[in-house]
Formats: sequence, C-alpha cells, structure tokens
Amino acid sequence: MDLTIWGAAKQVTGSMHLLEMENYKILIDCGLDYEKDTYQEENQYFPFDPTDIDVAILTHAHIDHSGNLPTLVRMGFRGQILCTPPTADLTELLLLDSVNIFLSKQSKRTKGKRGGSGPKPLYLHKHVMDTMERFVTISFDKDFKINNDITVRFIPVGHLLGAAAIVLTIQDKGQEKKIAFTGDIGRKNYPVLVDPQPLPAVDYLVSESTYGGRMHTRDSTIEQKLVEIINDTCVKFPGRLIIPAFSIGRTQALVYSLNKIFSEGLLPPVKIFVDSPLASFATDVYRRHHELLNEESREFYRRKGDEFEFEELSYVQDKRESISISNYHEPCIIISSAGMLEGGRIQDHLYHNIQNYYCTILFIGYCAKGTLGNRLLRGDPIVNLRRRDLMVFATIKQTDLLSGHGDHEDLLNNVIKQDPKLLKKVFLVHGESKSLQSLAEAITESGYNVEIPEKGEVFKL
Repeated sequence: MDLTIWGAAKQVTGSMHLLEMENYKILIDCGLDYEKDTYQEENQYFPFDPTDIDVAILTHAHIDHSGNLPTLVRMGFRGQILCTPPTADLTELLLLDSVNIFLSKQSKRTKGKRGGSGPKPLYLHKHVMDTMERFVTISFDKDFKINNDITVRFIPVGHLLGAAAIVLTIQDKGQEKKIAFTGDIGRKNYPVLVDPQPLPAVDYLVSESTYGGRMHTRDSTIEQKLVEIINDTCVKFPGRLIIPAFSIGRTQALVYSLNKIFSEGLLPPVKIFVDSPLASFATDVYRRHHELLNEESREFYRRKGDEFEFEELSYVQDKRESISISNYHEPCIIISSAGMLEGGRIQDHLYHNIQNYYCTILFIGYCAKGTLGNRLLRGDPIVNLRRRDLMVFATIKQTDLLSGHGDHEDLLNNVIKQDPKLLKKVFLVHGESKSLQSLAEAITESGYNVEIPEKGEVFKL
C-alpha cells in the first residue's frame, strides 16, 4: 500500500492525499492550492489520472480541502465522494461561491481589454452540480464498507460543522492496516461545535499542523473579549465595530456568542448586521443539522430559542440593503465576509469606515501574507480601496479566541493518545515550515516516528 502526499505538503492549502492498493485508489481531500497568485492555472492539472481514482473521501467542506473536486469530476473522475451530511451541504455552498469568485476575477481582468481574456474559471456551476451528484453521505461513528477489503469511519473533530477525521481499515495482502487522516482538528469548548473526539488506535496517522508551536490565548473567554471590545467601541462611544468573518463556521460561532452576551444582558442593546448571503445560507445548514451541534448550544435552544436569531440581529438580504447600512448612524456591529478582506461586501464597509476614528476593525481569524487584512494587521498607515489610497484612522484589533483550529497542545495530544508501540509513523501536513518543525520536534520527543513529506513523496505502508 502506497501513500502519496500531493497537497498541503510543507504548506497550508491544497490538501490532497492518494492511497493506492493493488487494485484500488482512494483520494482523501481534493482542495484548492492558494499558495500562488496563479492558483487557477496551477490547480487545473492533477499529478495523476483522475479516471484512475476509485473513490474520493472528504474530511470537511473548506475550500482548501474540497475546492478542486469539480475539476476532478470535469477531468473524468466517476467514483463516489464520501463525507458526512453537513459536509455535503456546506461544500455545495462553497463550491458555488467559488464559481462566482472565478467569474468575478475573469470579469475584472477582461474589463476594458479589447480581445483580452482573464484566467478561465476552473469550473462552472454545471460542474459543481455534476460533482454534487457523486456525493454519498455517511453518519459519524459508523463503519462504511467501501469494498470487501476497505472500511471507512468518520470521527468528529470539531473545526467546522460536519468536519471529520477519516479512519480507514484496510486488508492489504492478508494483513489489516489502519490509517487516519485528521483533516483539520478543532478545539475544545468552541461555540456551537462539538469537541474533537479521540481517534482509535491506528498504524499510520496523517495529521494537520496549522498551529504547531503556537498556543491560543487562554486568559479570557470569547464572550469576555467581545464584551470588552463592544463596550469600548459601541457603548462608551457612538462607534462602529466591523468584524471580517468567514461566512461558513466563523460567522455562526460569532453570532451565537453575541446572542449569549445580549440575551444575558451583559451589554445594552446594539444593532448587529450580518452582511453575507452565503452566511445566511450556511446558517440554515446549521439549523438543519441541529442535532450535531454541541450540548451547550442545544440547551440554549431549549431555553431561549434559535441560537442564530435574536432581537438586535439583522441578516442583510441584498446589495441595496447592504449599501443602506452606511446611512445607519447609531452604534452598530457589522459582520461581513471575506475574513481576509480580499473581496466581498466587507470592502464596501471598509471603504466607508477606514478613516472613521470611531470605528474598530476586529480580526477573528488568520490573514495570509499579501492580503489586505494582513496589511492592516501589520500596521500599514495607508491602504488602497477602490483604487484610492486611504489613511487608516480606524482602530485595528485581533483575537485568536474564535480560531477554529486546535493549537500546539491540541495537536500534540491527538498524537500522544496513540500507543507508540502500535503507531508506526506520523506524517505532518497542512502547516508552514516553522509550525511543522515545532510539532515534529514535540512528537519525536514523545517517542513517535515523524515524517514531514515533500510534495509527491511516496511512502510504502
């Protein structure tokens, strides 16, 4: 049995791993690689023949894990795509949103160019629909027989609704072997989501390492931090709090946390706008799979009603309503996408508020180098919006309390719960070099065999 790491090798995005048996090939995740500006061109070819893949298994919906599945289907893959029910629902939303982003980029680059052409979209709405027809959903913690020799089980890991670690039990030439792929591991006590569940004993483990070497803030809760910032921005002064947030996952966690704050009377009422159509659709998916939310969230629902709906909250439905927020002159909170400020309605709100002394911009997630969000976080005094250079007078703040990734300790604990006598090797992926090295050193010191694969490196298991 061969394992080839074809994505997220010594980098964060583009998760894609190929497991090959004698007569069967399994692809675990098929994400978009965002590491280069030419990512649309980079992602249109695979280092293997898509028609050779027998089945694809998806850990969760995020685009760096699911985003190239329509390309795989477009190029001839005809197998099933296995995942949990919420992952299928959220993946459809994100893939359709990706098509819109591709078309928007193409339109911007061709505008005003005679005979010019921008990058062709990787796929279109038709390809997304073709892809969704291949999905087969499987519940958590149930063994699903792929064929006579291979069984898969989905283990809850938090991080995002429906996110799972994949555990494969394989009969390989008369010998049973177990291999687990963590996908992305969440953290304990995260709003709405269940805690990551320990993995069963396996022979091989492919683990993410995003927060290797880094620890999350532990000196306050999410609610305490939000109360502090909202009080400073919207209560003491008639200001605006703008929170860039990814529409799927982060926005739902944030809305629930705000619901708890205002329903418990920790702050006087402040108007809240969620300005993202995608977030509204995703919230409906969370409602549809309410039984998979954590116990605290379900208890809140039993006592006070819908976690994602309350008096101060408004979901913005269309562009006209979004524009009208600029004319709302009372203190307010605006939650909008995208989280790194690279496009989306959030840029409209920034344009009107970046020079507002009474505005605070609160980042609740990671901003990659080169993004507008990263430039604001590093303290750039001037940023370019709508082709205008604007002075930054707004206050810029950041918190990691809403990060959906487990930190160094969480990642390490996930490994050391395994029996070192049974676990033959740990493969670290989905992390930057510093994170990979830090986590690898800690795992090695705990008595385990660790490998940091190169892209395309093949391992015999």
